[in-house]
Amino acid sequence: SHTNFPWLAVPPPAPAPAPTAAYYQDDEPVEDKKPLANNGRGLVLKTHCEFPAIGRGASRDKFAVLVHARAPADVARAPLDLVTVLDVSGSMDGEKLALLKRAMAFVIDQLGPADRLSVVSFSDRAARLTCLARMSDAGKASAKLAVESLVACAGTNIREGLHVGAQVLVGRRHKNSVASMILLSDGQDSYLGGKNYMDLVPPSFKDAGSRPGPIHTFGFGTDHDALGMHTIAQATGGTFSFVGNQAAIQDSFAQCIGGLLSVAVQEARITLYDGEERRFLVLVYVPRARPTESVTRLVKVTCAYKDAATGQAANAAAPAAVIQRPLELTDLPPPCMEVERERVRLAATQDIAAARDAAEGGQHAGAARMLDSRLKAVERSAPGMAGDDPTCEAIKEELRDLSARVGDRREYQQTGRAALLAGMSSHSQQRASAVELQSASKPRAYLTPKM
Repeated sequence: SHTNFPWLAVPPPAPAPAPTAAYYQDDEPVEDKKPLANNGRGLVLKTHCEFPAIGRGASRDKFAVLVHARAPADVARAPLDLVTVLDVSGSMDGEKLALLKRAMAFVIDQLGPADRLSVVSFSDRAARLTCLARMSDAGKASAKLAVESLVACAGTNIREGLHVGAQVLVGRRHKNSVASMILLSDGQDSYLGGKNYMDLVPPSFKDAGSRPGPIHTFGFGTDHDALGMHTIAQATGGTFSFVGNQAAIQDSFAQCIGGLLSVAVQEARITLYDGEERRFLVLVYVPRARPTESVTRLVKVTCAYKDAATGQAANAAAPAAVIQRPLELTDLPPPCMEVERERVRLAATQDIAAARDAAEGGQHAGAARMLDSRLKAVERSAPGMAGDDPTCEAIKEELRDLSARVGDRREYQQTGRAALLAGMSSHSQQRASAVELQSASKPRAYLTPKM
């Protein structure tokens, strides 16, 4: 009966034929609405110096200045053009496919009438099930029906799935929206010769200056190709998420969609979601001051960007980073906590990558020791000892979790490799990615309220 599911009364859509041109160009026109103003709220830039003062007669190499960029919160957002590329190979049959359909129905429900969605599926071949269509009531009904029609088949051709997805996004006639692709797979590409994972990335997504948007990848279960999925995300500015607990796929999608539906700043060489932050350490040389110099100006930070909701160019600037230059400085003041927190994060990120290299070389005990040692260093750091620093608490929990996954070869192969790569992806982009932590206490880094 279709009583409880009225959309099932719509005739099932047939897979769209391959386009005669290089790309699909049948996307549904977007609504012609005047963009909402953000009332002057835009990107905010701040700087923090490692120390507030250095003696006038002293010099210092590699003095750290933290540049902090924060997107405005609760502002008008741009509409989203989303392509979901879904694995329906034979291994997805049964509960996995049912969970995926449920998660996709949730995603569809989150989209608004100004957003557009295209559904692509792949097994040994790929098919576009729906054009890039607005998520009106009718559009949602059609998309849900397309998802419900998915049937698992043999073969896993990730490259072909991404190729069809790229045909949809690159060929769009209306390009005023934020564009993104989501790839979900539970297996390894059956047609990839060797292990050159960059061959999976569509050529139109390899250039950061011209790609339509990022590809966010989701490794589903413990048999997916974590390195391949990480490579695709890293090469396109996306994040890689490890969904080891299959029942968590809806929550993982929700986190990603929450970010995509709140993009506030674009084309600032970084993309910021509503309320997101980015931090960069700039190392400068501080020379000796002149005899009469009481203040030294170190850096001036400016940024040109595009307001995602209005499409208008905008500029942001931070007050110049300066330090005081007293004639004599007997005691060095305490370091800036913001700078120390970023040092802790960067050191942890480097050791996570080094632990992965050690584990890949079979040195599992050494990888675990490396992570345990970094955990102790975080605990001894100034922000770590404070006990109430959310960033440090999340890093400590992550290091404990990863250490438990890398010490044993079998556990590493099943979950450790994917968890490490998901962590590396998250820290590289300074954006939350999904990974199921093993402990009950689960602080997470980079989450925003809308995730």
